[in-house]
Amino acid sequence: MRKLLRLSFLFLLGCCVFGQAPAFDPKVTFAPLTLPHPVNSYRSANGAPGPAYWQNRADYSLRAELDAAAKVLRVKETITYSNNSPDSLPSLWIHLEQNIYRKDSRVAAMGGVMRRRAAAVAGEAPSTEGFVFESVEVEAGKKRVKAEYVISDTRMQIRLAEPVAARGGLIKIHFAYHYQIPGVWGGRTSWGMSEKGEIYDIAQWYPRMAVYDDLRGWDTLPYIGSEFYLEYGSFDYAVTAPASFIVAGSGELVNPKEVLTATQVERLQQARTSDKTVYIRTPAEVGDAGSRPKKDGTLTWRFRMEKTRDVVWTASPVFVWDAARMNLPEGKTALAMSVYPPESVGAEAWDKSTEYVKDTIERFSKHWYPYPWPAAVSVAGFSTGMEYPGVVFDGIRDKGSVLFWITAHEIGHNWFPMIVGSNERRHAFMDEGFDTFIDIEESAEYAGGKYGPKRDSEYSQGGEPSETILKVLHDPAVSSILMPADALGGPLRHAVSYYKAAHGLVLLREVILGPERFDWAFRKYIRDWAFKHPSPSDFFRAMESEGGEDLSWFWRGWFLNNWTFDMAVEKVAGSQVTIANRGQLVFPATVEARMKDGTKVRVKVPVETWTTRCVRVWHVPGGQAVESVVIDPEKALPDSNRGNNEGKGE
Repeated sequence: MRKLLRLSFLFLLGCCVFGQAPAFDPKVTFAPLTLPHPVNSYRSANGAPGPAYWQNRADYSLRAELDAAAKVLRVKETITYSNNSPDSLPSLWIHLEQNIYRKDSRVAAMGGVMRRRAAAVAGEAPSTEGFVFESVEVEAGKKRVKAEYVISDTRMQIRLAEPVAARGGLIKIHFAYHYQIPGVWGGRTSWGMSEKGEIYDIAQWYPRMAVYDDLRGWDTLPYIGSEFYLEYGSFDYAVTAPASFIVAGSGELVNPKEVLTATQVERLQQARTSDKTVYIRTPAEVGDAGSRPKKDGTLTWRFRMEKTRDVVWTASPVFVWDAARMNLPEGKTALAMSVYPPESVGAEAWDKSTEYVKDTIERFSKHWYPYPWPAAVSVAGFSTGMEYPGVVFDGIRDKGSVLFWITAHEIGHNWFPMIVGSNERRHAFMDEGFDTFIDIEESAEYAGGKYGPKRDSEYSQGGEPSETILKVLHDPAVSSILMPADALGGPLRHAVSYYKAAHGLVLLREVILGPERFDWAFRKYIRDWAFKHPSPSDFFRAMESEGGEDLSWFWRGWFLNNWTFDMAVEKVAGSQVTIANRGQLVFPATVEARMKDGTKVRVKVPVETWTTRCVRVWHVPGGQAVESVVIDPEKALPDSNRGNNEGKGE
């Protein structure tokens, strides 16, 4: 007992005020925390779905025709919507995201920011008419009638003559429509000219069911830039395109013999058993009419995908196409594929793309959750740096570390939010931050760390927190991580949702819980919410329950607020070291003392040190005089003032 007392800290009473800095108030940091979404029968106290959790379902049948001459897409669509909620639904809400390109859209009124993403446009911003509907009908039972609907910006409300019944009611919605495909200014969906021919990246291409959930009922935020929140279901879709085109899309190509040559079918089958990349269509074959089953007319490519919230596709007459087998847990396999124009070919360029896709998915499947779909495709086109289930869009000129990093990041989005279906339109950190966190691992381990450590713009992950993180913590105007995605503004908005959120998970794993506890809890969170809709509160509860810590101080300081952390050495006198907490944020920290004889002594300072006081005295064991002291010698913590982290003995 005496030995333990010698190693302990002693409280110092008094006011926690240091110079002109704001005082640390433990009553604020450690106050009881009420999370935004309460525990109930739908969402449990342990962060998992509750016993009465429900989720609606949307299944899609889509038949698309690409008019490459007119740059128009024509589609017939049927949505089969299942209402599993306890509520009857008198109306249905549907996203119409192509309407973002209309002159009268909210985005246009805001300055047209999204439509200037890919190209500088002089004068009036480009526009389209958005979705143009030939017909909208609803079918309940065997009755099919014209729908009564209202369109409001990027949303449609269908008003029903009879509500969709609760707990199992079903309705079908039929659409016939077309729209003008935006040019490269479309950003996330576009067409553009490569050196040898056009490339179409087709996303947000069909009316999509809004989510009706237990948190808000219909979640009807308009599309003004932030991403998506969608229901899961099965997709059966077909794309009719000119016969010279190669089409790649989400899910599995189910009719390869109808759209490929016999040689290409054979190569595709070879790729299914090859760990090395196999060409399906070589660079030399681009432009060769013999690389297509027929010269004229059209071909229809059919795809199917299960348990997904979205599908996208790409098409071009100039695609090189390669593929390789991905080895997944429990002996399962899937295909990694890349399609890209000839100018993307290169030993350190897109020749490596499929290898990057394969390595990333195999690693994330082993570490976090098995990849669930039959294929993953990386596309070189004009809708760069964007992700969808099973398909990512990257840049034609990307190569080297840039191609690796962007591939790993966009592929990582298959876990967040494509598998774990969080609400990107409200909680950007739950996809961008979580994904940025997991791709640290890929950069550290691919080819022995060839592209590690992971670096994004102005940010270094692993080791010392970057200046960008400290800028975020120092700026009182910066939004909290939990600010709705479209409300994150200013030059540091990207740093908040990507970097601060990711670094929060790094701190949680490396400093607060440790890898063993963090990995267990994070994997359980992913399993529990795969193909479901978690809220931030569910994540917080999951990590506390399985991680074994009350983390309310961390959620409050790092996620709900933008507090600063500042631990300081106040005084070193003999064998006594006075340490203070000056910021409102707290972390467990390491303090190291160097003795006069050169030996070093370390102590772990838990967060509970500061629950009632802001100054403590460490009696260094052994009785020797202390020569110097340093707080956080590994520089793992986001300390706002490292100048006071060291002290010399008197």
